[in-house]
Amino acid sequence: MSDPTEDELDFVDEVASFFAAEGMPLISGRVIGWLLISDPPEQSAADLARVLDVSRSSISTAARLLTPSGLVEGVRRRGERQEYLRISADGWGRMLANRYAKTTAFRRITENGLALIDSSDPERRRRLENVTELYRFLESELPALWERWERHSAGKAEQAE
Repeated sequence: MSDPTEDELDFVDEVASFFAAEGMPLISGRVIGWLLISDPPEQSAADLARVLDVSRSSISTAARLLTPSGLVEGVRRRGERQEYLRISADGWGRMLANRYAKTTAFRRITENGLALIDSSDPERRRRLENVTELYRFLESELPALWERWERHSAGKAEQAE
């Protein structure tokens, strides 16, 4: 594995900055950035630590944060004990599907809040009504959007064959 170029490291940092603005730790964003362009696509913790110039424990922490979403997965090569990390083939879709699945749960929470402050001043309720309405809208619209994405993705896969 060759060392990354300055342009590649700039890309990694750009990805990291994007995710850091979303509240993710910078190192986790850097791991995503490198895994998006690394060759080979599977990288050991030692590889990631060397390329990103961070400790292996930082990589381990990032992996624990990134794998539950389904975006990053750990894989093993036959005959090796070492685990490698890579972007899952359908990782972006799984990550978004997991996030979208939480729409109904949060909408229910906001509706409980509305019931709690039912007789309150309308100004007090407005913030919660706005977010509840947004989540109702997302809950009704996301399934159709997701179906369109799956059809689009399947069509691209068929064209590639």
